[in-house]
Amino acid sequence: MTLTPVLRPDVFAGRSILVTGASSGLGAASVRRFAAAGGRVYAAARNTELLAEVAASCADLPGEVAFGSHDVTSADDCRAAVAGAVAAFGRLDVVVNNAGRHDFRITTEVTDEQWAHDVALNLSGAFFVAQAALPHLLETGGNIVNVASVAAIMGEAYSAAYTASKHGIVGLTKALAIEYLNTPVRVNCVCPGGMNTPQVTTIDVPEGADWDLIMRVSAKRGLMEADHVAAVIAFLASDDAAAVHGSILPVDQGHLAG
Repeated sequence: MTLTPVLRPDVFAGRSILVTGASSGLGAASVRRFAAAGGRVYAAARNTELLAEVAASCADLPGEVAFGSHDVTSADDCRAAVAGAVAAFGRLDVVVNNAGRHDFRITTEVTDEQWAHDVALNLSGAFFVAQAALPHLLETGGNIVNVASVAAIMGEAYSAAYTASKHGIVGLTKALAIEYLNTPVRVNCVCPGGMNTPQVTTIDVPEGADWDLIMRVSAKRGLMEADHVAAVIAFLASDDAAAVHGSILPVDQGHLAG
């Protein structure tokens, strides 16, 4: 289900927003929400066909959407995504580091390549995008919203690389928040719980895994829609959150409150 974005059509007017992992799920919902608020959005992901569909879904919205194929497991591609956003719109005001994927694996069976890939996708990509974006954000007084997970605050079974990487996103957020404390740049982080996204339908649980351990991270209220989390991302990126800097914000239907 896609929810209708509810933001004033001028909230992000004249502002340029880079969203990674933008081809589906939370990334696509974030693109639509920023475009609905008048933003000029550069959508980055690997699959250009899906990106084109996301851009087409924004055709009647006040904002503008451009897109490019970028793989955040490559530091060069991270820099290219930032350059693409600046080339498309002449400036950069907001970065949403959303790209990532959760794969369940038994720890003793994780290969060197799988570990390196998961860390590159879920942590290093956010660092390299932020590193390339910061000079532009310093010019515009912009901000970064990093997307972590409830796995950034608690442990998840069969998810050592993912959980370690998402904990790293929290650390990255806090480190940047302190480093840029004396500048206008803001850096914040959202930690979503389970969402009704295409990734849910492609989860592959290892043979012999204890399902009760996996379900410990599930909220009693069930899955959220991606647009619910996109709304929080848009708030953090907006001037309404001008005093919010270095925050780690769970969006999880109360799961971590227990």
